[in-house]
Amino acid sequence: MMISPYEKYRQSSVKTSTPGQLLIMLFDGAIRFTKAGAEGITTADIQKSNLNLVKAQAIMSELMGSLDASYEISNSLFGLYEYIRHLLIQANVKKDKKLAEEALEHLTELRMTWLEASKSPSMQEHSNGG
Repeated sequence: MMISPYEKYRQSSVKTSTPGQLLIMLFDGAIRFTKAGAEGITTADIQKSNLNLVKAQAIMSELMGSLDASYEISNSLFGLYEYIRHLLIQANVKKDKKLAEEALEHLTELRMTWLEASKSPSMQEHSNGG
């Protein structure tokens, strides 16, 4: 099977990204899939809504599993990620666009927060092994 140039680029960018950049990529994916899932609900495309909301749920599960429990904030983040995943599950089961939109609001806010945090000198030092 041939790998497209886009897929090669994507794989390369993941391999060369800092942890902060990878986190932003995960949020970008979750946001993109949640939007597509909400669109599927709007257009009554059950397959599209299910496929995309399940992908967003998987990203949230990955984020939950990647938390380092030695940091106090991890417990709070775990609860927030779990709530967003719950919203995505309920949006999918009930085909409720409002639940997907609430999840999207949280995802967008978290992405902005992590983006700002990744710009801080202490996070850059940590990402660069310093």
